[in-house]
Amino acid sequence: MNASIKSLGIDRLDIEDRLKLVGIAADSDALHLTEAQRTELDRRFNEYEKNPDLGSPWPEVKARILKRD
Repeated sequence: MNASIKSLGIDRLDIEDRLKLVGIAADSDALHLTEAQRTELDRRFNEYEKNPDLGSPWPEVKARILKRD
C-alpha cells in the first residue's frame, strides 16, 4: 500500500503541525515566504492532491540527482 498525504491524514493538519512533522521550525520568523512563493506552494500542493501519482517519491528523485554526478 502506498502511503499518501490523505491516507496518513496529513491533509487534515494545519500548517504549523505539518511543518513540525517534517522537522522545520514552525516559528513564523523562520519562514520568509513571499506571497508569490506561498501562492506557488499552494498551487503545487493542490495539483498533488488532485493526482498524487504524478509525482515521484523522494528516494527516486534523490537517486536521479545523484546519478547525474
